[in-house]
Amino acid sequence: MLVAEDDDMQAKLIHRLLLQEGHTAVVVHDGRAAIDEAKSRTPDLVVLDLMLPKVDGLGVCRVLRQDGDIPVLMLTARSTEDDMLLGLELGADDYMTKPYSPRELLARIRTVLRRTLRPAEDSPVLRAGGITVDPARHKVTCDGSEVPCTPGEFAILHAMTAEPDRVFSRRQLLQLTRGHDRASTERAIDVHVMNLRKKIEPDPRRPVRLLTVFGVGYKLTGQPT
Repeated sequence: MLVAEDDDMQAKLIHRLLLQEGHTAVVVHDGRAAIDEAKSRTPDLVVLDLMLPKVDGLGVCRVLRQDGDIPVLMLTARSTEDDMLLGLELGADDYMTKPYSPRELLARIRTVLRRTLRPAEDSPVLRAGGITVDPARHKVTCDGSEVPCTPGEFAILHAMTAEPDRVFSRRQLLQLTRGHDRASTERAIDVHVMNLRKKIEPDPRRPVRLLTVFGVGYKLTGQPT
C-alpha cells in the first residue's frame, strides 16, 4: 500500500490502520514522492490526499492513470460534489471527505481491494457488442484493441457484458463500484460512464454501445447499432 498524505498525524493513523489489517505500507508526504514510489513499487492501492505539496492529488491521479490502473482512494477536506466528480473523472476509484471514521476508511479500502485482488481464475471470458472482458487477466478489449480501465470501470463493464441489454440503474452500478452508498452520489456513475464512452465508443457523443435508458439507467447493447 502507498499512503500519500502531507498531514503527519493523518499519515500515521492510516499507516497504523493498514498495519493492523495485515498490510505493508509506505508513507510519503508530497505528490512527487507519491508518483516516484508508485512507479517503482506498483502498490496494490494508493490512499491519496488531494491537497499535497509539489504535485496535488489530482495531478498524481492523472499520472497514475496514464501509466496503469493502480486503484486510488482519494481523501480531501473539500466536500463539494464537483470536487468529488473531478477526482472520479481523473480515475479515482473512491473518494472520502475529512473527517472520516477509521472503520469507514478500512471498509472502503476492503471494497476496492475485493474488486481488484479477488481470485478470478474460474471466471469465464465475457463478450458483448464488440467488448471482451477477461476477469482472470483483468483485461478489457474493444474490437480487438486493449482498453485501460480503472477498477470501477472494469466492474461496470464486467456486470454489463455478463448481461447484455439489461438495464442497470445508477444505484445498482454504484453498489457494484463501491459496495455501499454512504457519502456517495449516483452522479459518480455518470462520470464512470462518460469515461468508458471515451474508451469504447467510436463517437462518445453518439454512443452505440453503452446506451442511456432515460429515467432508468444504462445498458450495454449485445449488438451495436
